[in-house]
Amino acid sequence: MRSLQTFLDAKPLFYDEIDLERMPKVYAKIKDKLTIPKVIHVVGTNGKGTTGRFLANALLQNELSVGHYTSPHILTFNERIWLNGKNVDDTRLEQAHQQLTTLLSKEDADALSYFEYTTLLAMLVYEKCDYVVLEAGLGGEFDATNVFDKVLSLFTPIAIDHQAFLGDDIVAIAKTKFRSMQSHAILGRQSDVKVIKSFYEVASDKKCVTETIDTILSPHEQRNIVAQAENLANYLQDNLLLALSGLTLLGFSADVKALAKAPLFGRLTQLRDNIVLDVGHNLLAAEAIVKTLAGKKYTLVYNSYRDKDYANIIKTLKPIIEAVELIAVDDVRAEQESALVEVIEAENIAVSKFATIEQEKSYLVFGSFSVAEAFLKQLAE
Repeated sequence: MRSLQTFLDAKPLFYDEIDLERMPKVYAKIKDKLTIPKVIHVVGTNGKGTTGRFLANALLQNELSVGHYTSPHILTFNERIWLNGKNVDDTRLEQAHQQLTTLLSKEDADALSYFEYTTLLAMLVYEKCDYVVLEAGLGGEFDATNVFDKVLSLFTPIAIDHQAFLGDDIVAIAKTKFRSMQSHAILGRQSDVKVIKSFYEVASDKKCVTETIDTILSPHEQRNIVAQAENLANYLQDNLLLALSGLTLLGFSADVKALAKAPLFGRLTQLRDNIVLDVGHNLLAAEAIVKTLAGKKYTLVYNSYRDKDYANIIKTLKPIIEAVELIAVDDVRAEQESALVEVIEAENIAVSKFATIEQEKSYLVFGSFSVAEAFLKQLAE
């Protein structure tokens, strides 16, 4: 039998077209052979990872067995499958891989996409858990994670992204994500009223019970949480509030100070005194970072995928950027360097290639998980 790594290496990470019927059909074949814990689905454009990790840690504080499935990873695949406070080990991954290949036909195993296969793999790792916090990959309604029944859906901020797969405007994108809700859903902070309207329209159609942070946590409770999490950036505080709203709805409580000390790595992470790393890669993330880091200038270590609105991202980041250093990434989706240089120079920002860290400069590493991976590898060298 091929090892998990060999098996996954044979699958492309990205697809120009997605077969929306494949995952539901394959899951239906093996559903009766799986033990699925209580699933909390986290869907949105930004903040899914930290919201999910805050909630998973909070459930763990309540002496529950908890899994948190997130994607993509930065350095190692194991980052995607968090179990009871740490990333799954290689031995358990291989066991789950062997188990899954006995449940699936070879035809189905080979046909499943990288993300579809690893989603089923994670659920085998999590089969003895009380709860699984399951992060949607790309969308919501047609995402591989949406095949499982769920006890709760949490919706983080939604903005325009992945238009080729999700829709051309904010309403289409929001409704695609919202149609993943099932019985109970909580809406996190949103900046667009059309998103909020879409949430209630879809919930009405699906007869889903809806809540918001404000209907679950009183203003006093929210102020108390924020006070205890004052070390977190504002957008991370919003993610924490959403996670604790879900926790409260499920009937549990948490030590907020302990949660606030351990957000997910790569989200405004202070690597060194002069290096901040964030895996954000869209306009919404850029806007949040500018609000948090306002008042200081950084050298931006950057690259972008072709399908991202990098021109507006650079324009948004400009108030906190004194120069841009482009880092090479090994990804077929990366934009050509010349195109990036053109938009950066159009903003009258100095641009060059990233080579090394200079102690007298402050750096913001931003652009994608691929940028984070490339930078961390160079930093280690």
